Amino acid sequence: MARHFLLTADGGSRGNPGNAGYGAVVHEGNKIVAELYDYIGIATNNVAEYSGLVAGLKAIHEMDAEATVDVRMDSKLVVEQMSGRWQIKHSDMRTLAQEARSAHSPSLVTYGWIPRDQNSHADRLANKALDEQGGNTAQRQNYLTERFLSDEIPTEIFFVRHGETILTPERKFSGSGEPNPPLTVEGLAQAAAVAPEVAKLSPEVLIASPLQRTTQTAQAISALIDVPIIFDEAWFECAFGVWDGMSIDEVKEKYPSEYEAWVSSSAYAPPQGESYDALGWRVDEAIDNLVAKYPHQRVVVVTHNGVIKQAIRLTVGATPESIFHMDVSPCSITSIAIWPSDGLRALKSANERGHLR
Repeated sequence: MARHFLLTADGGSRGNPGNAGYGAVVHEGNKIVAELYDYIGIATNNVAEYSGLVAGLKAIHEMDAEATVDVRMDSKLVVEQMSGRWQIKHSDMRTLAQEARSAHSPSLVTYGWIPRDQNSHADRLANKALDEQGGNTAQRQNYLTERFLSDEIPTEIFFVRHGETILTPERKFSGSGEPNPPLTVEGLAQAAAVAPEVAKLSPEVLIASPLQRTTQTAQAISALIDVPIIFDEAWFECAFGVWDGMSIDEVKEKYPSEYEAWVSSSAYAPPQGESYDALGWRVDEAIDNLVAKYPHQRVVVVTHNGVIKQAIRLTVGATPESIFHMDVSPCSITSIAIWPSDGLRALKSANERGHLR
């Protein structure tokens, strides 16, 4: 059976024409299967937007040449032109439109317009291409310093890792699948200890991964701050597949080559599981969606070790492999600030746990 994908794409030019880049995100069901971005040199906004579309369609075609695709973009021009309702007058865009049609069969692709705030992930990737390859990184860093002095109120996200489970002390794999363990007595005590610290933050929103350990931790917090829990699977832990519940030694013994591949690359997924790269894409989008839904608010997210490490990595712009050099303790608090006007992010604290004995 042919697969179905959702492609969101965007592009931007600082100068129009000026330094330009694109971003594209490919979804399959509720999973992100590809993130694409690149700097394309001096070009217009429209050329950059078309470039993101072409890159996304090419990536999908490589995955499945027979797949159906829903394209969603905030560029009315690209959507209407590719849908055949508007003429394409600019020669560069005619060339790119033809390249898009050649990248994946037009009969398998539909186009629709979305508001800009629903395309923030692709937009941020386009800006990332510009920042990294367009020579504007220092400017963005200085911009962050100025932002702390501005009047704009950021969205503040306080990540709380769940309390201890039976798998935690031995560092056994504990992902989004079975055994889905509850908190231990110690874990419940940790949740009770972190709740007053969360209350001091005066959160307006409380979100949690629906797994048992995060649900119980969030319940302890909710009971104290009187804020209802919003459950969201976007904050699930990484899926470790058949390794869930196993110790590292057990995995090394039963899956030696797979384990070696996993520790060697963030792109490798355990059997029936999820790669750390894919987890990063999921967390990146979840952060964008949270800021779009709760701008300028204080939000607590009760989630997992791998998710919080990805949030830290994404905020500071570290390499995917950097997560192997981080640790997040049970019921610790990590906080980031994000300015809704352009999605600029800042790490404010990590792994705070002075409240725990």
